[in-house]
Amino acid sequence: MRQQASGMQGIRHMTGIPSTAMRIRALTFVAAWMLCAAAQAQPVPLDEGDFTNHVAGLLRKEVGDAAVTVKSPLTLGLGELQANLDRVFAYCKREHGVCDAELDQYVKGAAQVHKDRTAPPQRAAVRLVVRSVQYIQAAQSSLGGQGAQVQPHPFVEGLVSVPVLDSPRTVRMLGSKDNTQLGLSEAEVFELGLTNLRSTLQPLMDVAKATKAGQIGRIVGDTYDPSRVLLHDTWAPLAKAQGGTLIVALPATDALLYIGEDTPTAIDALRAFVKNVMARAPNRLSDTLLRWTDGGWQTVQ
Repeated sequence: MRQQASGMQGIRHMTGIPSTAMRIRALTFVAAWMLCAAAQAQPVPLDEGDFTNHVAGLLRKEVGDAAVTVKSPLTLGLGELQANLDRVFAYCKREHGVCDAELDQYVKGAAQVHKDRTAPPQRAAVRLVVRSVQYIQAAQSSLGGQGAQVQPHPFVEGLVSVPVLDSPRTVRMLGSKDNTQLGLSEAEVFELGLTNLRSTLQPLMDVAKATKAGQIGRIVGDTYDPSRVLLHDTWAPLAKAQGGTLIVALPATDALLYIGEDTPTAIDALRAFVKNVMARAPNRLSDTLLRWTDGGWQTVQ
């Protein structure tokens, strides 16, 4: 478009007044551009079926010849993968004004997972993430007979840790076949994930500051921020700086909240904030509150 516009400006400079034919061509070009821009500005459909077809079209553009099929409303097939659209659909209904950006991230992420699926796993890419039991059950159900590809480890009631493979845009669950390719047992994969978390995450006290009365601390923006709770010992300095009291929450897969009070008022305020975050986040995780103790994390009733 810039080259065509520059060319027309150059012709006008030489001839002084554009010819009728040139004006018609210019108007035709502008009209076509406006129609294209209008088409791109069409709102994302909010009917489940139309939304599913819309995302399928975006995925087909992103992955080229890869097979993208519509299995049912809000469910797509992407090669051997299944893409569930329920969360991104709910987000788009709530935040329609920024839906395009969220869909762009979702589509690029799904395409990257599809691409990475056949790449051999690397030990340096192994990490651990925290997920809810319900999330794991849904993942195992979607995998059907390949449920063994999910390797959850109990963390606290309602939450588990799961080994994943990290890539620049996405993470994918690491399965038993990956263990074989890595030459590691399931237990060794879990320990490797912890080791890699410890070496790649910034030290906790570099990103978390002791809170005062009425404050809620936040560590947000990174996929592995909630995974910090798996490195229990690293929280001791923060707990000490807060007088021995530390309660955390993991409302989204890229957010961790914490307080330094255990009064009913402070806990209720944290629960309310967690509820608000989960109501708006497309990547909700858990409303469970965890209390740090020397012996491990305990759920707050």
